[in-house]
Amino acid sequence: MWKWLLILAVILLGSCVGSGLYLQKSGKLQELMKSFRPDLKPTQVRLTKAVKGDLVRTVSAPGQVEPKTKVEISAQVSARIIALPFRENDAVKQGDVVVRLDARDLAALLDSAKASLRSEEARLEGAKASYANAQIELGRKKELLATKDVPQSEVDAAQADFLRAESNLRVAEHSIEIAKANIDRAEKDLDNTTITAPFDGVITKLNAEVGELVVVGTLNSPGSVIMEIADLSTMILKAKVDEANIAPVHHGQKARVYVNAYPDLKLTGSVTKVGLKRQQDTDGTVYFETEILLDKPKELLLRSGLTANADIEVETFRDIIKVPSQAVLDRNVEDLPAGVTRGNPLIDPAKKFARVVYVMKNGKAEPVPVSVGASDLTSTVIAAGLDDSATVISGPFKVLVSLKHDQLVEEIKENAEGGKAPAVADKAGDESKPDADKKPEQAKPAAGKG
Repeated sequence: MWKWLLILAVILLGSCVGSGLYLQKSGKLQELMKSFRPDLKPTQVRLTKAVKGDLVRTVSAPGQVEPKTKVEISAQVSARIIALPFRENDAVKQGDVVVRLDARDLAALLDSAKASLRSEEARLEGAKASYANAQIELGRKKELLATKDVPQSEVDAAQADFLRAESNLRVAEHSIEIAKANIDRAEKDLDNTTITAPFDGVITKLNAEVGELVVVGTLNSPGSVIMEIADLSTMILKAKVDEANIAPVHHGQKARVYVNAYPDLKLTGSVTKVGLKRQQDTDGTVYFETEILLDKPKELLLRSGLTANADIEVETFRDIIKVPSQAVLDRNVEDLPAGVTRGNPLIDPAKKFARVVYVMKNGKAEPVPVSVGASDLTSTVIAAGLDDSATVISGPFKVLVSLKHDQLVEEIKENAEGGKAPAVADKAGDESKPDADKKPEQAKPAAGKG
């Protein structure tokens, strides 16, 4: 009986071994184990190949679109508006009359100034005659004094009369200059009752109407601004660059500009001016105003005051290795396996955290210490630790933040319809390459990335 039991046990053992080998070879053993051990189910991840190429570091800044050239049209004389030939949004040419003021009072002042000049000219002629007579009389008295025919007192009196006549002549000549200046001023004031456009442009703002009295500004009181004329063919972005980012921004750098009113449009431009004086926003933010000249299509209408964002290209790195910024993580050195940290020159024993990226090796996540460089909006430079043959785990973000060494992983596969199979929700959103004409979303970098 024991003999038969031993034979039966050998048969059962052989069946179990055979079944196990079959399941292992067919791949069904792992599936069977997953059903009993959910923790053995691989985590779905997104893989991205490290790329060798260029990276442009940018400084981002919000701002407002403004015309490069705009002027406020104010009155140079106080008078009442009698004509406004153009309305708001009308196009004007250089020299077009845009405002006419009532000129009657100023014309009367001009006539009065001319009459004063004529009066002063007559006075000058009298002064000249008096001067000539006094000069002759003084000479005659001096001759008589020489022959002892007149006393010295008469000569002194003649000398005083001469000096008085000379002074009156100088006053009359000066009065002529004043009268001529009054005429020039009156003529200029009269000319200023007709205001013309200083350049080709558009009336972007009209602040007055016919019949209103406009006044000239003083030191303590601003004058009347009648309208604003702007050249909308050449536009700039007045960007507010945060003080922490202003150091690398310089004249001539290229910029990409995204106007909120045109979400599908990317404009280019160049920095033409970097402010030297810091300014403070209403929320307390300190910034430096930076002007960017926009390269815009002629047919595109950019309105004054449109909000926009600029990415100023401050530095370009050539022929470098880069990976998605989301793939670069900070990990506690104590949580990394000794085989990864021991003797690795990229692990600083004096620091608690190390920069790593994860690669998939034999179906498991393996951390690789790296040294990083600059970042743009989506990618980070890998200065050491990887080459362009590496493929890194780049998402989903929710998986990355909790990924562990030797954790089972598998790549997210494409489904039958060509889309990606469902995976863990990605906190940072889709990491596919952004549309070239759309502003990419800022990827969340590892803490403290330089």
